[in-house]
Amino acid sequence: MDFKTISDVEIARQLISPPGETLLDTIQAKNISQTELAERMGRPIKTINEIIQGKAAITPETAIQLERVLGVSAEFWLEREKNYRLELAEINEAENLLNTKSWLSHFPLKEMIALNWIDCDPKKTVQCYESLLSFFSVSNKDSFYSYYQVQQPQFRLSNFDNKSVYIIASWLRQGELQADLLKTAEFNKSRALKAIPVFLNIMLEDSTDFFQKLQSACLAVGIKLIHTPCLKGLKVYGCTRWIDNAPVIQVSNLLKRDDIFWFTFFHELGHIILHGKRDVFIEGITYSDEEKVKEDEANEFAVKYLFSHELETEFLQNFDQNKISYSAVLAFAKDKNLKPSIVFGRMAKRKILTDKEGWFREVYKNITLELL
Repeated sequence: MDFKTISDVEIARQLISPPGETLLDTIQAKNISQTELAERMGRPIKTINEIIQGKAAITPETAIQLERVLGVSAEFWLEREKNYRLELAEINEAENLLNTKSWLSHFPLKEMIALNWIDCDPKKTVQCYESLLSFFSVSNKDSFYSYYQVQQPQFRLSNFDNKSVYIIASWLRQGELQADLLKTAEFNKSRALKAIPVFLNIMLEDSTDFFQKLQSACLAVGIKLIHTPCLKGLKVYGCTRWIDNAPVIQVSNLLKRDDIFWFTFFHELGHIILHGKRDVFIEGITYSDEEKVKEDEANEFAVKYLFSHELETEFLQNFDQNKISYSAVLAFAKDKNLKPSIVFGRMAKRKILTDKEGWFREVYKNITLELL
């Protein structure tokens, strides 16, 4: 039978007939009760009842006994049993395969294959299933749910909408694998704070290899910085967590804007400096009131180093908000050693600046990290 849906499987289960049904018909035709049959065969009544219900198989020994008692050949009973078990196995396999296809459909398989995260043919369900299990390092799909519910409670499925949880889980797992490849010194908060001017200089240098420089500077103070390409549908700029006793900053480069990248980096750095090892921070989950406070603290940490409230106040006092020029913003940023796109981004967020003059295209530098 060609099983295309779970409904097909359910119908097949209703139609399949265990050899026990044939046995029941035979003893009824011969006017023999199950008790009498058990006695004649020297077997427990429970065994006979389980065979009739399809819970126990007809073994060669049982088949011989049935032949002697009922006059129906042992070959018949064994063939009947074999066909039933084969058909039952086909039904179970079809059900597992259909359920597997449904589970696989939640994941961005083609993207993951293109990014070399997994290796399989998207048309081969079993192959992709095995590859995905290997990627997540779990034994089956139930283990996947168990792990992300129990071992990773911060990422529990109920914290995300149904469409994004599998994408986020894939992105996070790839980050774990990337972090595992990096070797770093033991984290030292004091050294990390002293390295902030180094991070800022790398930002202001604006070199094409800035990410490699930034990653190296982070590793020197015990922080693993990784870039994991943004999957379609992923609405996460970054994540902070501790893996194997090392702080990890994972960025997605969502929107590919340099101002967003740098704010994300310093925001996640703030979590490492200010908060504990057991804390995990990722956009998209439902935070408690306490966690929201920590998010605000990380935001303020980023603001302090990228474009402080004091400098923002000075900026607004120096310019007529209705007559802020592009060149004036660039001059202020240069004078205060700020990144222009950070200043523009803050003003745009506060709706003090708009893009009616077409400035943003000139200011917001696109960055591409996919190959890193």
